[in-house]
Amino acid sequence: MNVNQFPDRIIEIDQEQYLYFGGTAYLGLSTNKAFQELAVKNILKWGTTYGSSRNANVKVTAYENGETFLANYSKAEAVVTVSSGMLAGKLVIDELKKQTDTFFHFDDLHTAIQTNNSLPVFIAGKINSRLLDDKEEKITILTDGVPSFETNPIDLNILREISKNKEVTLLIDESHSLGILGKNGCGIYSEINLPIKRKIMVSSLGKAFGLTGGVIASDASFIDQIKKTEIFGSAAGMNPAFVQTLADAAEIYPKQHQKLVENLKYIDQKLVKNDSIKFDKSYPLLYLKDKNVIDVLKENKIIIASFKYKQNADNLNRIVVTANHLPEDLDKLISVLNSNNTH
Repeated sequence: MNVNQFPDRIIEIDQEQYLYFGGTAYLGLSTNKAFQELAVKNILKWGTTYGSSRNANVKVTAYENGETFLANYSKAEAVVTVSSGMLAGKLVIDELKKQTDTFFHFDDLHTAIQTNNSLPVFIAGKINSRLLDDKEEKITILTDGVPSFETNPIDLNILREISKNKEVTLLIDESHSLGILGKNGCGIYSEINLPIKRKIMVSSLGKAFGLTGGVIASDASFIDQIKKTEIFGSAAGMNPAFVQTLADAAEIYPKQHQKLVENLKYIDQKLVKNDSIKFDKSYPLLYLKDKNVIDVLKENKIIIASFKYKQNADNLNRIVVTANHLPEDLDKLISVLNSNNTH
C-alpha cells in the first residue's frame, strides 16, 4: 500500500483514513513541529548534505556538537556518527575482525553486525562449551539490545560464566532500544557492567532519534581506531545539519520519551493480557501471534506493521506505539484487541 505523506498516527489509503501503528518513529519526531523547525534551521545553516571526508583539513563543528550530546546522552566515554546504522555496524565489525580470534552471537542478530564464521552463544539452550574452555583467545560477543520478536532487553548475565582465559569484547546493536529504554531513553549501554575488556554500541539514529544517520559508542581509544580506518576516512559523514539538530533537540527527546512512557502505561492498564499478544509496558512493540488479527484491525481502520524480516521466515506482525498516538487512538486499538481476545 502506497502513501503520499509521512505515515504518522494517521495515514490515508485510497482516500480513506486509517490509524497507523507501524514504522519505527518511536518518539514521533519526524512530524514534530519543534523538531522539524530545528532541522530546517540547520539545513539553512549547514546545507542539505556535506560530501567531504571527516578527516579533511576543514572541520565542521556540527559534528563535535552532536557527538558531545550523544556521548552525554548514552553515558559513553566517546562516540562518532556515520551516515547510517548499517555502516556503523559494518565499520565496527571490520575493525574487530583485526583483533578477534573468535566471534560468538546471540540468536536473531541484525544484519548490521553479522559476520561469517561466528558461533552461537547458546547450543540447545546451554552456553556454548567453546566459551567455557581453557583456550586463551580474544573473543567478541554480538547481540541486539532487544532481539526481534522480543519486548525485553537481552539478558547478558550469561557472559559472567565465560572462561577467565577469554578476553571479551561485547558489541550491542541498540537501534531499537536507544531513545526508548533506560532513563530518558539513554539505552542499555551505560547499564552493562560485566567482567569484559570492552563494550561497544552501534545504533541507527533513523528510528527513535528521527534523523538519518548512525552512531558508534565506546571508550575513546576504540573510537579513535574507527576514525583512523580507511572506510571512515573515505566516506562522507552524517549530514551535519542533522548532527547539529541532535544537540539542539536535547530538550525535546526526554519530553517525547515521557509521552511514549505514558502511552505504554495507558495500554498496560487497559489491555486484557493474553498469550496471543506479547507486550511489556516498557517497550513500544506488541507482537501478534495470531495473524488473523491483522484483518480484524484493518476492518476497524487500523494498519500495523507486517512484513518479512528475513527470507523464508514468517511475517513479522507488530503493533508499534509512538509518542504521537493519542488516548483515543489507543482506546480504539485496545478495544479491537480486547474484543478479539474474548472470542
